[in-house]
Amino acid sequence: MYDVFGSIRGLLKIDSVSIDNNIFRLHYKGTMFILVAFSLLITQKQYFGDPIDCIVEGVRADIMDTYCWIHSTYTIPALTGAELGVVVPHPGISNPNLHGQDNEHETRHHKYYQWVTLFLYLQAIMFYVPRYLWKIWEGGKVEMLVMQLNTPILDDDVKRERKAMLVDYFSLNLHNHNFYAFRFFACELLNFINVIGQIYFTDK
Repeated sequence: MYDVFGSIRGLLKIDSVSIDNNIFRLHYKGTMFILVAFSLLITQKQYFGDPIDCIVEGVRADIMDTYCWIHSTYTIPALTGAELGVVVPHPGISNPNLHGQDNEHETRHHKYYQWVTLFLYLQAIMFYVPRYLWKIWEGGKVEMLVMQLNTPILDDDVKRERKAMLVDYFSLNLHNHNFYAFRFFACELLNFINVIGQIYFTDK
C-alpha cells in the first residue's frame, strides 16, 4: 500500500513561505490529496479485487465481467418496493417485461461506475486550478519580500536591516497592491464556486 501513496506524498509538502491561507491550502492540498488517493485506490485491483462481478452460467466469468463493465446496468423504479425473494431478487432488479408481457416497466440505466476514477481525477484538478492561477499571479512576490527572514541563522543586525527595508517598502507602496489583493480574492471566490459546483457535478 505504501507504493500506491508514495507518488502523491509530495502533495502534502509544507511550503517554507506561505502565499495563501489555511482554508486555501485545504482545497489544493487536503481535498486534492484525498481525491487522488481514492482514485488510485480504485484502480488498484490487486487490493480490492475485480471492479464488477456478473454471475451467469455457461459463459466464462472474465468474459462476462468485461461485458458487464462495458455495458451499463439498470434498475426498475416501479419495483423498488416489491417483495424480496418472491417478486424480485433485489430492490429494483428484475427483467423489464417479466411482470407484464404487454407493458414493459420503465428502466433507469446506471453508467457511473465506469467513470468514477476519471471523475475523481477531474475533481482533483478542479480543486488545484485556483492554486495554479494564484501561483502565476503571485509571481514569487511574498518569498521575495520575506528575504530569508524565516531562517533562524540570520544575525540580529541583518534581521533589523531587512525589517527596516520591508517597512520602507510598504510605506512607499501603500495602496499600490490593490490589483494583487483582488486577484487573491478572485482565487478565493473560485475556491468557493468550485466547492458548490462540485456538489452539483457529483449529483449529476
